[in-house]
Amino acid sequence: MKQLYYFSADWCMPCKALGPTMNRISEQIPVSKINIDNETTLTMEYGIRNIPTVVLVEDGKEIRRFSGNKSYNDVMDFCNG
Repeated sequence: MKQLYYFSADWCMPCKALGPTMNRISEQIPVSKINIDNETTLTMEYGIRNIPTVVLVEDGKEIRRFSGNKSYNDVMDFCNG
């Protein structure tokens, strides 16, 4: 099963811009929003250096990732590509 890990922070403007897109995506694909300030262990485990970063995970394994703001269609293409 595919799942998205959405690494973000409350103070990050690009994260706020991506938020509505990720809410819409969550209607089709499970999205776990991870606040990097609160979830430091998971953030370090995934080697997150930039936010927002979205990691596509399938069966517990990372498939691919992107950083920065993207459109709904770009995120869906990322998930299905």
